[in-house]
Amino acid sequence: MDVAESNGLASKPIGRLVWSLAVPAVVAQACNAMYTIVDRLFLARIPGVGDLAMTGVGVCFPITLAISAFAMLIGMGGAPLASIQLGRGDKRQAERLLGVSVAALLVIAIVIPTILQLTKEPILMAFGASADTLPYAERFLTIYLSGTVCVMAALGLNTFITAQGKARVAMVSTMIGALSSIALDWLFIIELDMGVEGAALANVIAQTLAALWIVRFLASQRSTIRLRVRDIRIDRRILNILALGVSPFIMQITESLIQVVFNSSLQRYGGDHYVAAMTIMTSLMQLIFIFSQGIQQGVQPIIGYNFGARLFDRVRRTYRSMMVVQVAINSTMTLLFALFPAALASLFTTDATIAGIVTRTLPYYCCGMGLFGIQNIVQCSFVGMGQAKPSLFLAIFRKIILLVPLALILPHVAGLGVTGVFLAEPISDITSAIVAGVLFHRLIPALLQE
Repeated sequence: MDVAESNGLASKPIGRLVWSLAVPAVVAQACNAMYTIVDRLFLARIPGVGDLAMTGVGVCFPITLAISAFAMLIGMGGAPLASIQLGRGDKRQAERLLGVSVAALLVIAIVIPTILQLTKEPILMAFGASADTLPYAERFLTIYLSGTVCVMAALGLNTFITAQGKARVAMVSTMIGALSSIALDWLFIIELDMGVEGAALANVIAQTLAALWIVRFLASQRSTIRLRVRDIRIDRRILNILALGVSPFIMQITESLIQVVFNSSLQRYGGDHYVAAMTIMTSLMQLIFIFSQGIQQGVQPIIGYNFGARLFDRVRRTYRSMMVVQVAINSTMTLLFALFPAALASLFTTDATIAGIVTRTLPYYCCGMGLFGIQNIVQCSFVGMGQAKPSLFLAIFRKIILLVPLALILPHVAGLGVTGVFLAEPISDITSAIVAGVLFHRLIPALLQE
């Protein structure tokens, strides 16, 4: 019996199995979110320039999202395929997929930051920086890009630990990075007064520690899927990895695109105060994504392993129960945001203008996230079963077909202005969730035919 089977992916009761995998994954996602949220909380409290520093780092957020998107392209493409191979009993094939993924991550981690270092100033200005916030954004990004290899290794390879049913180990990986980041943020920003440079340096060091832990584990005998030097090479398997990983990649890279559109539109119609308000709201929305992405990472190995083993009833029970849980959690978080926007804004800023913008706009900006839980589980299920095309369509539909055009068009409709930018999010969330539910209902019978 292989380690994945002994972890109960094919035998444990679904409820207990999901709990054992999803809870550590949620904790891991919470740790990942700490990198961004804690940075902003500390930076906002720098006397005199806190709001400008926080906004400058917020302008860099689309770039950090893009880097994590490339990590997801490989990690979320290779890890589900490895789960399927484990379900079929082919551990060696799963190890080859890990080796190809490592090679791809190394190539991307060299090319992307090199291009960004050479073009960062015009990119940041296009992404919503002003003359006041550009210096902070540039200083943060210069240091952050220097650690891209470790960032991509930490984000892209941890999925291979979860893929073999070792969610607690994956949780420890992210906790190492997150707790280190919090401690280093306090040291560099508060004690040593290093400002945005301290925030970036804390991120790089923390991700390096996490990456070293992950690589050491994958190369050890404790890992079902062993990382071997001879497997680290690009071969034809990269095509399958890219085909499946393109859906989560599109989800993340278009999130980066959305932040660019939002920041540039808000800079045009409202100025730095509105960009700062969006920085705060994206930080709060990350709290919802903690649960949704954590649940997805916990559920995907169950769906992938049982789909590969043709245990289709377990696949059905998994996605049905998780869809209910996901919608319930998203709806609860959305309700809390709508009820207490002023209190949440006060955590990030003491500026009355910025806090007032957040208080007015947060309730309707996030109101579609409850129903959007449907799309989260639908895409998770498609990826877990190796179905790249429908997953890719849903990612493109929400962000590129709906959200980007709405964010550009609505500010010109009936004088909505900045309000139109914020309304684009709930309209696209609700519409895409409905489409995802209908598509899943039509395709799933053929996929799970005995």
